[in-house]
Amino acid sequence: MDYFSRQKNTNIRLTLPVVCFVWQIAMIILFGVFIRYDEESDTHWVETKAHDNITSDIENDFYFRYPSFQDVHVMIFVGFGFLMTFLKRYSFGAVGFNFLVASFGLQWALLMQGWFHSLDPQTGKIFIGVESLINADFCVAGCLIAYGAVLGKVSPVQLLVMTLFGVTLFAVEEYIILNLLHARDAGGSMVIHTFGGYYGLTISWVLYRPNLNQSKRMQGSVYHSDIFAMIGTLFLWMFWPSFNSAITDHGDGQHRAAINTYLCLASTVLTTVAISSLSQKTGKLDMVHIQNSTLAGGVALGTAAEFMISPYGALIVGFFCGIISTMGYIFISPFLEKTLKIQDTCGIHNLHAMPGVIGGIVGAITAAAASESVYGKQGLINTFDFTGDFKDRTVLTQGGYQAAGMCVSIVFGVVGGAIVGSILRLPIWGDPADENCFDDEVYWEVSEHQESIPPILEYNNHMIHKQQDLSESNFSVEHCES
Repeated sequence: MDYFSRQKNTNIRLTLPVVCFVWQIAMIILFGVFIRYDEESDTHWVETKAHDNITSDIENDFYFRYPSFQDVHVMIFVGFGFLMTFLKRYSFGAVGFNFLVASFGLQWALLMQGWFHSLDPQTGKIFIGVESLINADFCVAGCLIAYGAVLGKVSPVQLLVMTLFGVTLFAVEEYIILNLLHARDAGGSMVIHTFGGYYGLTISWVLYRPNLNQSKRMQGSVYHSDIFAMIGTLFLWMFWPSFNSAITDHGDGQHRAAINTYLCLASTVLTTVAISSLSQKTGKLDMVHIQNSTLAGGVALGTAAEFMISPYGALIVGFFCGIISTMGYIFISPFLEKTLKIQDTCGIHNLHAMPGVIGGIVGAITAAAASESVYGKQGLINTFDFTGDFKDRTVLTQGGYQAAGMCVSIVFGVVGGAIVGSILRLPIWGDPADENCFDDEVYWEVSEHQESIPPILEYNNHMIHKQQDLSESNFSVEHCES
């Protein structure tokens, strides 16, 4: 590690503890001022039951939402964290900084979303329950998606700054899309994935490193790191039906969202495997595609999950998402890096940004095509919440607002990412030098007995397609023949 890197490491040793302590003290103060239990988590629940003639505690929202909350929580801390462990020497940073970012962000999310959605004008307090926890996790998911684009290239303090602004932007765009435009987006194709994807990609573009090839030997994966990443994939894949249905209306909407997502994900796996095999002359599978593109269907069906898209419609969405996402890793990721100078470490463009846009389009078309013969009159009202100020809205108008919501998420991601990226470019954050990117040793205590990284062929990389070093191959053949 050179002198410049040691200086940066000294800065981070001083800055990170200060940021964490100051932030947590600020959260304690703000929670003390604003946050209170809602009526279903407060001790006055007994009086609420008696007043509303509720005979059983099973009617408490906890028993409806907590199973979904558990699944979403596992996705945030285990799924996202382990999915990013593919780098051969950045597993601590992937799981550990994911843990830090999520814990940091969810507290700020409860405040930001509370100020926009559940602030009591009479008391000035924010009342939280189990659904608030789910929404906070959703908010954090957008920041973790953005983290994937800059994985291994930024300091933990930069990640916290990125999360602070990311959560703030998320809360504003969520309020515009869901409240002002009254778009439906239960699984967050637009609000979470499209925003988080373009937010991270734009930040990565602003933070472009022309000399990143100096740490090229750290950018690939090895066998065991891919296995750990696959653990993240499987947790995300299994729990995605809960993610897309967690905050939908009780009853048929939640039921339908889980079924549609379940089918869409299964379809995505088949087409991902097919395209991955076809892309290789040998017909072998690329673990990058299996780890990531198999999840694209869950992203793309987020908006339309609760709509009457039909079981075969869910399979169709999954079918095309597997193809498009896998092709993205093969063709679009190299184009983004070489031409647009976007160094997308995890390929979030292909897993989140592009499928999120597809989800927005599918949601707009499905909403505009909704009919009373399929949904029923009351079904249309319940599904699209055509009540109050929106009671006279037509399905065609709803489709237009769905499309507008997608545009809002892209604008917030790109513009917000450009501003935040410019802030992160300031030379005060202790980011790693080009030759030390993707290496845990910069920010973590790593055992001296860790295996060294030999200059072997690059096995697996989310930015560069697999290539075997010809000279090494020739050397191996000659060595065997001798």
